[in-house]
Amino acid sequence: MADITDEGVSLVEDIFKRRQPLPTMDAIYFIQPTRENVIVFLSDMSGRTPLYRKAFVFFSSPIPRELVMEIKKDARVLPRIGALREMNLEYFAIDSQGFITNNERALEQLFGDEEDNRKAVACLNVMATRVATVFASLREFPFVRFRAAKSLDATTMTTFRDLIPTKLAAGVWDCLMKYKKSIPNFPQSETCELLIIDRTVDQIAPVIHEWTYDAMCHDLLNMEGNKYVHEVPGKNGGPPERKEVLLEDHDPIWLELRHAHIADASERLHEKMTSFISKNKAAQIHHGSRGNGEMSTRDLQKMVQALPQYSEQIDKLSLHVEIAGKINRIIRESDLRELGQLEQDLVFGDAGMKEVIKFFTTKEDTTRENKLRLIMILAAVYPEKMEGEKGLNLMKVARLTNEDMIAVNNLRMLGGAADTTKKSLTSTFALKFDINKKKRAARKDRSGEEETTWQLSRFYPIMEELIEKVSKNELSNEDYPCLNDPSPTFHGTPYAGSVIHNPPAHSMRSRRTPTWARPRGSDDGYSSDSVLKHSSSDLKKMGQRIFIFIVGGATRSELRVCHKLSGKLKREVILGSSSLDDPAQFITKLKILSEEELSLDDLQI
Repeated sequence: MADITDEGVSLVEDIFKRRQPLPTMDAIYFIQPTRENVIVFLSDMSGRTPLYRKAFVFFSSPIPRELVMEIKKDARVLPRIGALREMNLEYFAIDSQGFITNNERALEQLFGDEEDNRKAVACLNVMATRVATVFASLREFPFVRFRAAKSLDATTMTTFRDLIPTKLAAGVWDCLMKYKKSIPNFPQSETCELLIIDRTVDQIAPVIHEWTYDAMCHDLLNMEGNKYVHEVPGKNGGPPERKEVLLEDHDPIWLELRHAHIADASERLHEKMTSFISKNKAAQIHHGSRGNGEMSTRDLQKMVQALPQYSEQIDKLSLHVEIAGKINRIIRESDLRELGQLEQDLVFGDAGMKEVIKFFTTKEDTTRENKLRLIMILAAVYPEKMEGEKGLNLMKVARLTNEDMIAVNNLRMLGGAADTTKKSLTSTFALKFDINKKKRAARKDRSGEEETTWQLSRFYPIMEELIEKVSKNELSNEDYPCLNDPSPTFHGTPYAGSVIHNPPAHSMRSRRTPTWARPRGSDDGYSSDSVLKHSSSDLKKMGQRIFIFIVGGATRSELRVCHKLSGKLKREVILGSSSLDDPAQFITKLKILSEEELSLDDLQI
């Protein structure tokens, strides 16, 4: 909103609500090119007394020809239109290297137990358009690679679920082909790389405890988006006031510490506070005055002089000291360190069912959510250990409910193996995991490859390996085919009726330097300060960008990896996804997969 008012816009309204006529003012419409929106716009601006003097209309993606004809037909509206443009901005920036298409129900619509695929196809169509607008607004034309469908053998039917990345890649490709013809200055040969995968590549990243400051804030503090609410002392000794702050790129302390391990972040905050107080006279007085109430005039004068700068700095520091303190308290009270150690041991093959049962019997006060997350990790690493009675017994030991176990059972839908059997979830509930599936290999421990002081930093998302392979051009063409290849090999057909045109051969030309954001635009859905404008200009001088898109929700650990690898690979890595989920949201979405009568609002973790 601050960015918008800076541009001289005094009022922002929803077009579906009744609005006061302002016939002496111009209006800017930023709308999706849907029939409903166009009808409302035409009714606003037609007739003898239009709502506004002139309309400047900006569509968030390409508008169908028939809707343009409808606008053209209205002779009264035409002279009142000041602009009619396609902006291609159907995504939210979540930070300088991440965006979401805001398909919050993608997991349920695409991976659920639906016989009817209409919802899934509609969801993929919307997602494809939105992903494509990222490339349109950045003037980038990608090599499009995707995870191929994995048929177990020639007799196995490929399921819709297995074809999700294939179908999304085909949808994005269709949009890109139109852009090449219709958008001015759109590149005609490849400028970057895009890899489309889905949540099945890594079922552990969404539920494991990630120990960085950013992830811990969102996992443990009930934040809403990037908003943190805390109490500050009231003015003039009044009652404390609730204050909202945004933990985002415009906060230098947040930028510096967000990807640090929580223990490291706490140490560095303590050092910052100590150093600030020792250097800053006003802060010393502020701290010293509490004890003895006496202050010389000179001291007061110095304090007043230092105050404006001091108050902002000390506020930011105090805020982060408070947040880190709260997180450390929760870690201690919930005994999270031991749980975190067991999670990492499971992932790297150093622990199994025996250790999980021992943990449940000795740590009975562990929260239901934490027990559930532990079982989900066990189920993802050792599906055979959750079969039938074994799964039931574990559920009893952990004292979890049938509703909790729905989430564990629904992991099978993210297991990549076809499973068309319907599950009856009654009190004699038994887990049915595909035990013929090869035991999932435990992750290779990479902690030796990098400096990692903290034992709980061993975990890494599978996506990290994939991006490194993209960068080295080592991705298997069989598992991750490329649509720009003149003879693409499909493991399944893309959208029915979609034609893959013969694209140009691979272009080796050096990449251009389009800006990831115009300096004045505010197109993120999180705050008034457009975070994209803080994007590092150094990255733009590097090699071709790598985009990775995850269907079904991304995690904070995956966003962190993109920042880390940009520096390591000397290429800007940008993460896209249908949504950004914290563990609690992901588990709620998993519970909904096979429960059509439940909605997001009904479920509590």
